[in-house]
Amino acid sequence: MRNPSMLTPIVSIFCLFFLLYQITLVASSTPPLYVPIDDITLDCGSATSGKSMDLNGRDWTGDFQSKYFPKELDNLKSKISNATGERIITKAPYSTARISYSQFTYVFPVTVGPKFVRLHFNSVIYPGFEGSKALFTVIAGSFTLLRNFTLVPDDSLQEKPFFKEFCINVGKDKKLNLTFIPFSTTFHAFINGIEIVSMPDDLYYRGKSEEGIPNLSGSPFYINDDMALEMVYRLNVGGILIRQTDDTGLFREWSTDDSYFMGGSQMTNDQSMVLHYTKVPNYTAPDDVYRYARTMGFNRNKNRLSNLTWELPVDMGFYYLVRLHFCEIDPNMNLVGQRRFIIYIDYLFAEMDADVILWTDEIGTPIYRDYLAMIEKKGVEDNSHILSIDLHPVTSVSHDDAILNGLEVFKLSNTDGNLAKHGAEIIDLHQPTTMMSKTKKFIAIGIGTGFLVLLFLMGCMVFWKVKKSKRYVSYYPPSRCWCLCWLRLNPYKGKQTGKKTSSLRKEQCHHFSLADIKIATNNFHEDLIIGKGGFGNVYKGQIDDEETMTVAIKRLNPGSRQGAHEFQTEIEMLSQLRYVHLVSLIGYCNEKGEMILVYDYMANGTLREHLYDTNNDALPWKKRLDICIGAARGLDYLHRGVKHTIIHRDVKTTNILLDDRWVAKVSDFGLSKMDQNNTAVSTMVKGTWGYLDPEYARCQKLSDKSDVYSFGVVLLEVLCARKALNQKLEEEEWNLAHWARKCIERGTINEIIDPYLKGKIAPVCFKVFMQIAESCTRDQGIQRPKMGDVVEKLKLALELQENADAEKESINPSGEHIYLDTLSFCIDVTNDGLWATNAHKEHGMTSDSTGIGTGLTCSSFEMDSITSHKTFS
Repeated sequence: MRNPSMLTPIVSIFCLFFLLYQITLVASSTPPLYVPIDDITLDCGSATSGKSMDLNGRDWTGDFQSKYFPKELDNLKSKISNATGERIITKAPYSTARISYSQFTYVFPVTVGPKFVRLHFNSVIYPGFEGSKALFTVIAGSFTLLRNFTLVPDDSLQEKPFFKEFCINVGKDKKLNLTFIPFSTTFHAFINGIEIVSMPDDLYYRGKSEEGIPNLSGSPFYINDDMALEMVYRLNVGGILIRQTDDTGLFREWSTDDSYFMGGSQMTNDQSMVLHYTKVPNYTAPDDVYRYARTMGFNRNKNRLSNLTWELPVDMGFYYLVRLHFCEIDPNMNLVGQRRFIIYIDYLFAEMDADVILWTDEIGTPIYRDYLAMIEKKGVEDNSHILSIDLHPVTSVSHDDAILNGLEVFKLSNTDGNLAKHGAEIIDLHQPTTMMSKTKKFIAIGIGTGFLVLLFLMGCMVFWKVKKSKRYVSYYPPSRCWCLCWLRLNPYKGKQTGKKTSSLRKEQCHHFSLADIKIATNNFHEDLIIGKGGFGNVYKGQIDDEETMTVAIKRLNPGSRQGAHEFQTEIEMLSQLRYVHLVSLIGYCNEKGEMILVYDYMANGTLREHLYDTNNDALPWKKRLDICIGAARGLDYLHRGVKHTIIHRDVKTTNILLDDRWVAKVSDFGLSKMDQNNTAVSTMVKGTWGYLDPEYARCQKLSDKSDVYSFGVVLLEVLCARKALNQKLEEEEWNLAHWARKCIERGTINEIIDPYLKGKIAPVCFKVFMQIAESCTRDQGIQRPKMGDVVEKLKLALELQENADAEKESINPSGEHIYLDTLSFCIDVTNDGLWATNAHKEHGMTSDSTGIGTGLTCSSFEMDSITSHKTFS
C-alpha cells in the first residue's frame, strides 16, 4: 500500500494540471466578435417543444404553437411534415417542413436596423410534398425575395439542403413579415427553416453621409436603408469552407472558390499570422478569409500573359455589389509597389493600380474594396450572365503578381423592390376551363395591342430617322437609318443574298450571310489575316458580284472582351456617321454566333505600321503632318459635326487607318460614347494604356478633351517613332507622354525625336507642332485645346514647313533640304494654362533659348550635332 504522504504531491500536481487545462479551454473559447441583438432560428413545421440542435450546434425553436406561428389566409391550415426516406437529415431545420396550398405569413418582432434573413430548403421526401408542385413567391414587406420559386429545375439542389440569404432593413414598426404565396391552389409553398440575425449598420449598407460605392457604369452609388440585397456568392478565396459558427458572430457561411476559379494559381496561407484590424472592423470577415489567398506564383513571364479569373453566373437586369477582400500575408511583400495589379469586373476597369500595401501600410492588415456593376438585360430571353472578375498584374520592380483573399457578391433590389429573377410567368395548366378561356382572350388582346404599339413605335422611329437624315443629309443617308432600325429589331436575321457589289457602297449597311463572308475570306484562311487585336482577327477579303471589291473583315473572337455591346456600338455609330476621315462601314454579319464587321479596305494599313516595329519605309515629315491633319479632322467631326458630341475613347495609332491615297481615317468605334448634353459623362474608364487621359482615369469623367489627350500622344508617336507605352525601357521612359514632358523641362528633347527626321523639320514648324502636342497632353482637360484648334494649328505647322521648304528650294533647286538650325521649344509656365488666343502666346515660344527671366521652360538641340541615336524597341 502506497504511503499517503506520497499521494499528496501527485494529487496536487494533477489538480494543478486540471486547473491549467480549464484555464486554457476558457482562453481558447474566444467570444464572437459581434453579438447580434436579434438571433432567431425557427424550425418550420416542428411540433417539438423546446429546441432542436443543428449540425453546427446551434439551437432551433419549433414554430408550432410558438409566438412565431404563421398567420394563414382564410384560416386554412398548413401541413407540418417530417422528412422520410433514406437520405433524410435528422438535424434541424431540415428534418421538418411547413407545406401549404394557401398563403401564410410569419411575423417576427425585431429591433430596428438591417437583418440577415436566411430561408432554408431541403427537397427530400416529405409526406404531402410534391417537388413538381412546389411553386411559390416569398415577400418581405415591400420586397419580393423569390417569385415563382421552385426546387425542381436546378439539379444541383436536388436532395441537398441549401439556403437563400437576404439583407433587409426593419423600420420603426419593428416587425419583419415573411409571406409565402403559392402560385395557385394547385401548387404549394414550402419552407424548412428561417433565420433572422441582426448585423452591424455599416456592414453592407451605406447612407448618403458615407462615401459612395464606385459604380462601373456611372456616378458613385449608395446602398440605402430602402433597398434589399440577396447574397449570391460568399467565397473564401484559396481557403477552406468556413461554417456559420466559425464566422464573426453573424453566422455567415464562406464557401470555397474551387468551382468558380478559372485557370491555375498558387494558394497560400499563413494560419499563424496575427491580423491588425486597423482599416476595417474585426467582424468584416473571419480571420481565415484573410489568412488564405490566391496568388499567381513566381513565373513572371507567364503571369504577364494571364489573369486570376473567377466566373460567376448571375441574373441579368440587376445591380450587383462586388466586395473584394484583401490582406497581404507574404512577409516578403512588405513594400509599396511590389505587388501591383489591375482589377476588371465584368471586363470593365474597377481598379487601375491596386496595391494592398499601399492601401494598408503593412502586411497582415485586412481591407476590402466595394464596386457596383450593372448587368443589363439585353433581350427578352436573356436571363443569365457570367460575371467575370479578373486580376492582371502591373509590371513592378520585383514581382508581376496579384492577390485576392475573399469575394462577396450581392444582388441589389430594383426600384420596385424586386430581387426575383426575371423570367416568363408560368401558366397553371390545372386552372378551370373558364379561367383558361379568359387567359387566352387576355393574351390575344395583349398581342394585338402590343403589335399596334410596335407598329406605332417603328413609324415614329423611321420618321425621326428620316427627319434627322434630312437635317444632316450629307452625312446621314436614309439607307443608314433604315439599317439601324432594322438591326435593332432583327439582330439575328438570316441570310440576305442577291445584292450587287456596286450597290453596297450606296447601301452602306448591308447584311452579309456567313456563307458570303467565308467565301470572301477563303473560310477565314490565316494567310489573309492583315491585323490582330483584342477583338479578334482582321482579314483581307474579296467580294465578287458585278465587280470585285476588296474589303477588310473584322471577325470578333467568341472569347473576346469586346463583346456584343461593342459590336452593336460600332454598327450604330458608323450607321450614323459619314465623313471622308472616318472609316466606312460596308456591312456586317450576325449569324450562328458570329459577329463580323465589313469595312472599306485601307491599302496602307495603320499609322503605327509606318512608325516603328516595321519593315515599311519611314514616312516623310510632311506626309506625317498631312496624316495628323486628316485624323484630327475626323475627331473634330465627331466632336462638332454631329448633333450630339461623340467621344471616340480609344484614339491611337492603330485606330488611324490609311487608304491607297494616304488619306487618314479614324476607325474602331466599339468604345465610343455619345454625350447628349455636351458635358463630362460619368462612366467607367475604358481605353488603352499610354493613351488614357489621366483626368478621366482619376475622376471617371469622360469628355471630348479625353480624345484630345489621346491624340496628343499620337502626335508624340508621329514625332518620336516610338510606342506610347514601352515597359522594355527604363521605368522613367515607359510612358511617352510623361517622358516627353520631362525631356522638354530638362532641355533634352533630342532624346525622343525620330532620328530619321534629322535635319528635315523646319524650326518654325517644329515649334508649332510641339506646342500642339504639349498642350494636348496637359494633365487637366480645361488646359487642352479643342480638336478644331488642333486642326488649325497643324495646318499652320504644315504651311510653315512648306514655306521653309520652298525657300530652301529657291536657294538650292532640286537639292536636299537640311535644316541645321537649333530646334527649341518653350512652355510658358506663368500663364493660366488655358489655350492661348493671342498670336504670340498661340505659338507659346520665344527666341530666348535660356528662358531666364521669361517664365519659360525651354528645350533645344542642334540638328547637325546628332551623331548617334538610341534605338527604341
